Amino acid sequence: MRVSFAQPYVLLALLVVPAAAALAWWVNRRGSRYPMAFTNLDVLAEVAEEHRSWRRFAPIALLLIALALAAAAAAQPRATLTVTGEEATVVLLVDVSGSMRANDVEPTRLDAAVAAIKTFLSEVPSRYQVGLVDFSSSAEVLMPPTTDRAALNESLAYLLPEAGTAIGDGLDTAVKLLKASLAETATPEAGKKIPAAIVLLSDGAQNRGSILPLAGAREAKRAGIQVYTVALGTQHGVVTFGFGQYLNSIPVPPDPATMSQIARITGGKTFTAVNAEEVSSVYRSLGSQIGRHKERRAIGSWFAAGAAIALLGAGAAGIALGPRLP
Repeated sequence: MRVSFAQPYVLLALLVVPAAAALAWWVNRRGSRYPMAFTNLDVLAEVAEEHRSWRRFAPIALLLIALALAAAAAAQPRATLTVTGEEATVVLLVDVSGSMRANDVEPTRLDAAVAAIKTFLSEVPSRYQVGLVDFSSSAEVLMPPTTDRAALNESLAYLLPEAGTAIGDGLDTAVKLLKASLAETATPEAGKKIPAAIVLLSDGAQNRGSILPLAGAREAKRAGIQVYTVALGTQHGVVTFGFGQYLNSIPVPPDPATMSQIARITGGKTFTAVNAEEVSSVYRSLGSQIGRHKERRAIGSWFAAGAAIALLGAGAAGIALGPRLP
C-alpha cells in the first residue's frame, strides 16, 4: 500500500515527538537528583520499584504516539487501496463444442465447467449482474445479465455439448450483450474502467465461425471490457465418435496460447486447468476478484482514530499506573 500526503510540510510537527521524549527523559533525570526522606522502608521499596518500572513512562509514550498520529492525519494522507465496486456486469462465455464431452477432466470437461460456474456464482457479490452465453458453431445468449442467481443456476442445464468451436463469434456476442446491458444500467465515470468483464472458458482451437478469436478480443478492448480466459483440458484429451469397427478417437487438446493472447489484448488474466479442482479454484478466485479495482482514497480518518485511541489510552494509563502511596 503506497501512502502519500497532500500537505507533507505538516509532518514537520513530528519533530516535536523526539523533542518531547528528550524533555521527559531530562525531567526524569533531573527529578531523581533531589533526595526524599522515608521513615517506612516498605514505602521506600514500593516507591523505588515504581520509579524504576516502565509503567510510569507508558502514559508519556502513548501521548507521544497520539501526537505523531495526529500530525500524520493533519498531513492529509492518501493511499492506493483495492476496493470492490458497487456494481459490475459479468458475462460467462462457455464453450459447448463436442470436445467438451472429453473425460480427461472428470467427469467430463463440460460437467467440470458447470460445477465451477456454480462456485463462481456463490463467490461473486450478489449485487453484480451476471449473464450466460454459450458457443459452439455459433453463439447463443442463454441468460441476459441479472442478479437472479436461481435463474442463472437453472440456465446452466442448457449447457450441452454440440458441434464446432467459434470463439470469436462467442466474444462478439458477449461484448454486444454487455454493451447493451450497460447502456441500460450503468454510466461509467470519465477516466474509469467500464464495470464489466467476460470470463471465457474454452477447451480447443477455433474451427467454426466468421469472427477470428483475436478480432473478437480487439473488439472487447475497444469497448473497454477485460476478458479473463480459462483453457480447460489436457494435451491427451480425446473424444470418441461412432461405434463398433467405425469407432474413432479424435485428439482434442486445449489452445492455451490463443486464450493467453485474448487475455493479454484485453488486459485480463489467463488460466489453465487440467482437472475439476483446478477449474473450480480458478472460478472461485475470479468470483472474489472481478469488480475489484485500485483507487486513491483519503485515509486521514485512520490516523485520527488511532490518535484518539492513543490519547484515551494515555489518560487511562496515567490514572491506573500513576504513583500510589499506601
